[in-house]
Parts: sequence; structure tokens; C-alpha cells
Amino acid sequence: MSVLITGSNTGFGKLAAISLARAGKKVIATMRDLSKGDDVLRAAREEELSIEIRQLDVCNPEMVADCLSDANEIEAIVNNAGFEVQASIEQLEDELMWKQLDTNLLGPLRLIRTVLPIWGQRGSGVIVNVSSIAGRSAPPYSGSYAASKHALEALSESLHFEVSHLGIRVCVIEPGRFSTGFFENIVRPDSWEGSQHQERALAFREALLKLDNISDSETDTGSGSPDPQDVADAIVRAVTDPTMPFRTLVGKDAELIDATKTSMSFEDFETTMRTALDWYE
Repeated sequence: MSVLITGSNTGFGKLAAISLARAGKKVIATMRDLSKGDDVLRAAREEELSIEIRQLDVCNPEMVADCLSDANEIEAIVNNAGFEVQASIEQLEDELMWKQLDTNLLGPLRLIRTVLPIWGQRGSGVIVNVSSIAGRSAPPYSGSYAASKHALEALSESLHFEVSHLGIRVCVIEPGRFSTGFFENIVRPDSWEGSQHQERALAFREALLKLDNISDSETDTGSGSPDPQDVADAIVRAVTDPTMPFRTLVGKDAELIDATKTSMSFEDFETTMRTALDWYE
């Protein structure tokens, strides 16, 4: 039995693929571009790990069907592939929003929909959906990304109630900010550069970094930032530990944001966060 992970060429996906293989699992590491799987294959060779590379674009239904043709031999899927559109709400054209949802929401749905009939008959399976603290609290200029993650959380919650009686577990992993190269793949509208929205977004980012006592250069190199291996470890636990809770926050920032937001009204939360970040109009 194998574990299939989407978006395995970098970031959380790559770390989780290697970590699961180190834990003794057979891993199917999927990615859109197989030429970007060198790091995973190198680790597999050097450590004699059981990792297979498969090409998969989660936005392509035919590729999803082909990649999961052996669904009965797969014990778990980890929906990790995703990206972020950075834009103000007024800049969100239909094409950008659709691209965001197609990858971050419909991508996982396609995989889930493919395995459920087979797993339901088998009576076992694990679905791990990698969300974000943005799935609980939406920051400015990340509205489309947060919307996709809020939707993924809702989908996961509903799914849990529909399949738990079939022996299928559903877990949601909610990371905070980690240095993984994720920010290098952010997509922005043409109107973003030089706009007032870009200026305010940069001010918000600087406020976040000051709160964490991390500079932009440290964020780029990963020094001073939380270790993304923590997220990979959470994914491993979600796959292997039947007692893993439905939702797991990863990162002190995610825990702080969630604890603060759930303990007060939205208005008080806004005041608290603006004060903490020293980010005002």
C-alpha cells in the first residue's frame, strides 16, 4: 500500500514525501513537471527509500484518473499542491479566481472523488488536506487564497461526516508562515505592480516580519523562520496516527492567530491584530 502526495517537487510536499518514506511508507510523489523531481529521487537513491515519481496536474481530470488508476493499492492521499494569488478583491478577475480555485479546491476534490468509491468498498483510507491558517483567518490581499482554503476546510468537514462510518479518516493541516519557496510562486494581476495595493501589502508584510523579529533576507534564506519540517511531521502523523485530530495547526503564529480570533468578536480581533502589528490606515 502506498501514500500519494501532490505537489511533491518542493516545500511541504517534498519534505513529507521523504519523511513518509523514511517512516517506512511506499510513497508516490506527484508533480506537474517530472524534471523537478531530482531532489526527491536523489534522497530516495541515497537513503534507499521507496519513492515513485508520477506526473500529475491536479487541474487535469484525465491525469487524475490515470494517476489514481491503482487507487485500491493506495492507503492515503495528501492534497498538498497549491499556490496563492495575491491581489486586492477589486483586482480579482474571473480568470484569476478560477485558476486559484481550480488548483486549491477542485484539485483535491478530483482526487477525493476518484478514490472514495473504491475506498468505501474497501473500508479504509486516509485523506489529508493541506490547508492554511488563512483557512481560518483571511489576511488582506490574500482573499482568493483564503477563500480557496476556507472552502477546502468546509469540504473536508462535510467529507468527514460523510465517510467516517466507512472507515475513512479525514485530516486538515493548517500551517502558518514557513519558508518553503511558496512565495516565489505567487501569481499577481498585471495591475498589481506599482499600485496602492502593492504598497499596502508590502507594509502589511513588513509588520508581520517585525512581529516575528525576522527580516526579509532571513525569510528568503529560511534562517530565523519556523522549520517547515514541522509541517511534514504533522502530515506524517496524519497519515499514520488514527488518533490525529481532524484539524491541526502548525506554527506558533497560526496557533496565536487562531486562539486570538476565536476568543473574541471580529471587531475586537481586528483591533488586537492592528495594534500588535502597528498596521493602521
